[in-house]
Amino acid sequence: MKSTLFSVISIFIAFQTYAQSPISLKDSLQIMKVMKFQENAWNNGDIAAFMEGYLKSEELVFSGKSGPVYGWDNTKKRYYISYPNTQVMGKLKFTVKKIRLVSSNTAFLIGEYYLKRTTQDSNGHFTLLWKKVNNNWLIISDHTSSVK
Repeated sequence: MKSTLFSVISIFIAFQTYAQSPISLKDSLQIMKVMKFQENAWNNGDIAAFMEGYLKSEELVFSGKSGPVYGWDNTKKRYYISYPNTQVMGKLKFTVKKIRLVSSNTAFLIGEYYLKRTTQDSNGHFTLLWKKVNNNWLIISDHTSSVK
């Protein structure tokens, strides 16, 4: 019983050590650089370049109103289907609200997006889970919800 309790307390303390820890300026700037790259790629109508911010893996998951999409290729296909041209894509603006570390190589980001379009604008919220791979921060999970 004591060893189980000790294990639970140890895991809790370890989790709290990393859970929502402040992120270093270097890591924060690297993540923001990817966000800006994606914003620019989107605004240039370049979904292929936009996808470079995501981990090229079956581990990637995108969750939206239609449910989860698994894998980099499937996520890319989803973007091409949902945004078939630059008019539907519009002009994207990200607003980052919070970036925190979960572990030394995992971070989460909470933000908002705004799409200015000729037809109907769209905006919403997103939570991104990032993984540091070979010193590069890449998105491994994207949960985006549209307000309108």
